Amino acid sequence: MPAPSPARAKNPPTTRAAMVWAAAVVALLALVLLIVFILQNQQPARVLFLGLEGTVALGVALLIAAVGGGILVAAAGAARIVQLRSNARRARKAGTKP
Repeated sequence: MPAPSPARAKNPPTTRAAMVWAAAVVALLALVLLIVFILQNQQPARVLFLGLEGTVALGVALLIAAVGGGILVAAAGAARIVQLRSNARRARKAGTKP
């Protein structure tokens, strides 16, 4: 008669705290890479925008451009979410599925 096999250890369930911790670690790594990028790109760059003119470090100018692009994408996403919620609300009032 074969010996009973030991019970397999179950993996603990993933918690929100674990996901937040993992996201924080990834964000910190991204920030370290961003700091390295900015420190390696300190050459002055002339920037013209809407009639304004100035000189900033190249890394900082690229960071500002990336943040501006992210804001535009977030605004477009927020507008789409508002549109979808409005359509869903209208459909619920009419008694149909969206």
